[in-house]
Amino acid sequence: MSTTLDGKALFDEQGLTIRVGAWRRAVVERAVSGLDGVVSIDLGRRDREIRQQGILRAASQAALQSRLVEIEGYAGGATHTLRMSDGRTFENLRIDVFEPRETDISGPGVAIGYEIVYTQLGSPM
Repeated sequence: MSTTLDGKALFDEQGLTIRVGAWRRAVVERAVSGLDGVVSIDLGRRDREIRQQGILRAASQAALQSRLVEIEGYAGGATHTLRMSDGRTFENLRIDVFEPRETDISGPGVAIGYEIVYTQLGSPM
């Protein structure tokens, strides 16, 4: 099983890492006359950041560019589902940043490092 985004295998498994941040919560705090302190209302879970880093490999510069363009196409603001090869699934992901790094021509192909920053949108509990 490979890592997929919306069911499409876009990423190479070698060197793939995922860092999952903590959920953020929304609160409203108001001062109330006659009370020492504030009233805090918990509005529930909102979002968390997920960072993906890895290396994309292709047989040629043109093939690598095609993969990069395809991944960039997912960064349009819609939400996606990321399924990891280890069985973890992250739903409701919005791609906020897709950052290709330096290209490395090695052996019979071309490789490039990348980082993707997702925001996983939560809902009030």
